[in-house]
Amino acid sequence: MLATDLTVSAVVEKDGKFLIVEERSSGKVVINQPGGHIEAGETPEQATEREALEESGCSIQVSGLLGVYLWIHPQSRQNFLRIAYTAELLKVHPDSKLDDGVCAVHWYSINDIQRRLKDLRTPMVLRSVEDFLAGHRQPETVLANMMPIQRNVDQVLARAALV
Repeated sequence: MLATDLTVSAVVEKDGKFLIVEERSSGKVVINQPGGHIEAGETPEQATEREALEESGCSIQVSGLLGVYLWIHPQSRQNFLRIAYTAELLKVHPDSKLDDGVCAVHWYSINDIQRRLKDLRTPMVLRSVEDFLAGHRQPETVLANMMPIQRNVDQVLARAALV
């Protein structure tokens, strides 16, 4: 059985547009929200803020839990579990050195994202923006009783929305 790939991401909206990174993955350029893996000793929120800075050059502050999403890759059957947070933009650092693999940083409207469906890293990118726009939010207590997340992935999987 394949292990579940646990990641975090930030949905950051400014003036009707969303923070998007263009990055190389598996030999192609894809679009994604800033995010990544949780490092030892980090909370998911801290990982989200760190990854946003490293991938986009933007300082953010997590403001809430948007949702937990599960996507199963149709060919490999690999499980991808994403904890998506809403976040506020604090500051843009235009001279930041971005993570290897990041090609560009964009502010895209929902229509821009929909026009690039074939370029989404996963369907979770669009789903989380749609949920954000629909006003979906999860209570912080959804994850609070499952900490540390890395040891309780099965519980988190049981609460995830299948994308």
